[in-house]
Amino acid sequence: MKRDFLRVTDLDRAELHSLINRALEMKGGAGAGSCPIIGKSVGLLFEKSSTRTRVSFEVGIYQLGGQPVTMNVKDIQLGRGETVADTAKTLSRFLSAIAIRTHEHARIEEFASFASIPVINALTDDHHPCQALADLLTIVEKKGSAKGIKTAYIGDGNNVANSLIEAAALADMQLVLACPEGYGPDQNVLKECSGKLKGSITVTNDPAEAIKDADVIYTDVWVSMGQEEEAKERLKAFKGYEVNSNLLSKAAKDAIVMHCLPAYRGKEISAEVLDGPQSVVFDQAENRLHAQKALLEFLLT
Repeated sequence: MKRDFLRVTDLDRAELHSLINRALEMKGGAGAGSCPIIGKSVGLLFEKSSTRTRVSFEVGIYQLGGQPVTMNVKDIQLGRGETVADTAKTLSRFLSAIAIRTHEHARIEEFASFASIPVINALTDDHHPCQALADLLTIVEKKGSAKGIKTAYIGDGNNVANSLIEAAALADMQLVLACPEGYGPDQNVLKECSGKLKGSITVTNDPAEAIKDADVIYTDVWVSMGQEEEAKERLKAFKGYEVNSNLLSKAAKDAIVMHCLPAYRGKEISAEVLDGPQSVVFDQAENRLHAQKALLEFLLT
């Protein structure tokens, strides 16, 4: 039976652990030159702009021996009113899998319900599970394990935060999220993950409290795609949430700094921190490639 990857919790603990280990092996060169998905074509359907997701998937599919087929929604009939169901059924006849970046999470769920091939969430308004895989890979790579690691997420309780919560629940991390009032993560995600916890997940409005003795500091943009009209209001609400040297000084001395990019220096993170010695943001960006290669191998072989 086909497997979809729409949320981190589509995996169980053992599968997530295995995927991270496999990604580490791939990054280390294990199996270089092998082509586990040779002869398979993987679709990449984008309704939102992308840099890291698009390029890492295209390169990863090629490195695994497959063919990436990139589509902009404006260039296919879906953009002219063809139904999601008809598009999903048609593309399933040509492709072996498809990764989709779209707006409403319900849209990718609908697509998956009609597709006979694996569907991968390449970002929706509510979840970004491929990013969470790369995040866990980065933490394990830098800290040896995610279990028991204290991660402080500072900023907007957005799709990245929601997927990080799910990853933390399965990886037994200690996660503290500091978000302004009214900008916290999805309460349903928190409730769903509470039953899976072996670590801990807490939410606060105080960045200094969240970051105290943290091993990992993570932030993301304050204004995501589609929220441009809220920019002025959001910049006001997030005042005091910039990850800067003063805030970083409250974390563990060997703490690493993460950001899923793109970043806006002087807003959610200062230039001196983003470009400083504790930053691992470009290692984190590279890890999108390795995590997604492991995911594709898992879903297609």
